[in-house]
Amino acid sequence: MKLNKSNRPHDEAVIEMLKDDPDFANEYLGVALEEAHHSGGQQALLSALRHIAEAQGMSAVAERAGIPRESLYRALGPRGNPTIKTLLAVLDASGLHLSVAR
Repeated sequence: MKLNKSNRPHDEAVIEMLKDDPDFANEYLGVALEEAHHSGGQQALLSALRHIAEAQGMSAVAERAGIPRESLYRALGPRGNPTIKTLLAVLDASGLHLSVAR
């Protein structure tokens, strides 16, 4: 069964949006960071980063980050708990950077 845009899974829709508009990654990850302290926010942040990596090609991001692809999948998975080193490497490999504002 082929899904149309109105009933396809959310993850696929987000990944397609990120592919179509790479600049959307900044806003998407920024919102996820803002919500990270709420219940479920850390998992949402990992999902957002995973969506960005999948939109850019998980293998390519893993290679640029110097992380085995399987390790990247685990780190950004539902039970992932990446180190700050991994998080920063993935952000850098994705062309993104963290910033702090008041």
